[in-house]
Amino acid sequence: MREKVYVLFLIHIFWIGLFAQQNNNGISNTIIVSFKEDQPDLDSKFFDASDLDKIIISSKKIGASDKDHLYLLTYSKNRSTRADVISALEDIPEVNYAEPNYQAKGAGQQLITPNDEFFYNRQWGLFNDGTFSLSPATEDADIDIEAAWDISTGDPNLVVAVLDTGLRMQHPEFSGRIWINEDESNDGNDTDNNGYIDDSFGGWDFVNGDNDPTDDQGHGTNVTGIALATGNNTSGYAGINWQSKIMSLKVLDEDNSGFYSDMIEGIYYAVNNGASVINMSLGGSGFSTSMQNAVNYAYDNGVIIVACMMNENNDVTYYPAGFDKTIAVGSTNPNDERSEPFFWNPNSGSNYGDHIDLVAPGNYMWGLRYDSDTNYNSYWGGTSQATPLVAGVVSLILSHDNTKSYDEIYDLIRFGAEDQVGNALDVEGWDPYYGHGRLNAENTMGSLLLSTTSFENSVNDIIIFPNPSLSQNYLTVLNTDALANANIYDATGKLIKQIYHLNSNRIDISNISDGMYILHLTEVSGNTSTHKIIIN
Repeated sequence: MREKVYVLFLIHIFWIGLFAQQNNNGISNTIIVSFKEDQPDLDSKFFDASDLDKIIISSKKIGASDKDHLYLLTYSKNRSTRADVISALEDIPEVNYAEPNYQAKGAGQQLITPNDEFFYNRQWGLFNDGTFSLSPATEDADIDIEAAWDISTGDPNLVVAVLDTGLRMQHPEFSGRIWINEDESNDGNDTDNNGYIDDSFGGWDFVNGDNDPTDDQGHGTNVTGIALATGNNTSGYAGINWQSKIMSLKVLDEDNSGFYSDMIEGIYYAVNNGASVINMSLGGSGFSTSMQNAVNYAYDNGVIIVACMMNENNDVTYYPAGFDKTIAVGSTNPNDERSEPFFWNPNSGSNYGDHIDLVAPGNYMWGLRYDSDTNYNSYWGGTSQATPLVAGVVSLILSHDNTKSYDEIYDLIRFGAEDQVGNALDVEGWDPYYGHGRLNAENTMGSLLLSTTSFENSVNDIIIFPNPSLSQNYLTVLNTDALANANIYDATGKLIKQIYHLNSNRIDISNISDGMYILHLTEVSGNTSTHKIIIN
């Protein structure tokens, strides 16, 4: 795996409750079960006969009624769907009924659910209830975007550049959002002295050398729409970012091909003219020092490049995704597995390798057309379509906090990704097929929202030693009264370890994987404190 510069970010454990909310459809991997009689020991042996023994992860009794023996069961979403688990449970003689553990929320905050015509039945990458019509689908195999929209739908002052085949500028989904170069006048001169004559509206066409980056192929309009189509406007599709400005830089021709020289020039143009995010759903297999320098120039100027892995179903490195200062994106299918193949070619598939960072939904991606304002009946598939989902989320991060660097954003994205969602190739932690996992906008934006939260220690200025752990099996807590409890959470807010009745100042971390964690301590006196710890 290629080296990255990791900038650790802070996250508060109370994010668990705040951002675990969904709409009342409640796609969750917990089920409420009513048993006919009290079942005090629901270990895996209980479920042997029903073939649920490898699916049920844990059980917990809830409620105190003598008539209604309720338990909360947690199942593995990687192994079965909610409907199948409920059906299997209800076949067990001891079970009265089983029902989803629907999620609710306070009346003060409402998840943003857009009214775009095709959001629910076609945009499975954003909302997947397991009923997608074109391929096998798994509920919740999506990026959980709705909670992220509660934090930001985009900053109108932010500029996102798309280097592609161009854009259908007049499409209603982009109305009022095309980037305008206010320093340029359409007078036949290079008014702003940026090297481009009359580049006042939209961007630049590097293929034909003019100021009209109109799409003549379709790829660019589809890609741009996935990231940036205006949401909640009753028609068409919802992009990730509904507000920010769109800079279209045409570097691919009508055959969807182009030269490195145009891509390199496009990167410099985007950086020099105010873009904060660059989407590059393209790539070539030849290493280029000139392109690497352009990518580094973007990095040095705080501009984030998101690039696709390509679709050859092999581990050949394509650029710019292969450069260290980009975010390299692979593709998943509606069933949460690596796209292999894409719908258009049985030999295709999402590329893999040691430079992949994460994956995102990318096959059967319905979207906008380059030749119509009203035809919404076409879809594409490829890592090209997965990449703008990630670029869109990056743009939401910067819309909420434009001070975030590439390294901080990279950490937010990788810590927020859902690991082990795919097939057996998706092993724990980073792997060459899924990277750090599948993009999750809710986790990422939730972490961002609380990334500046201070960690308040109790009055004794508690110290955790050693921190980082430096391969030690125990952490020692200094300057504290006796500890009662300790909880350890990972960077996404998941509870990793819970220790009750500690009565010691040493905490066992021997079975915890390397990474950044949140340690929440409760002293016997009742004082609590929260600490960032690093285990390595």
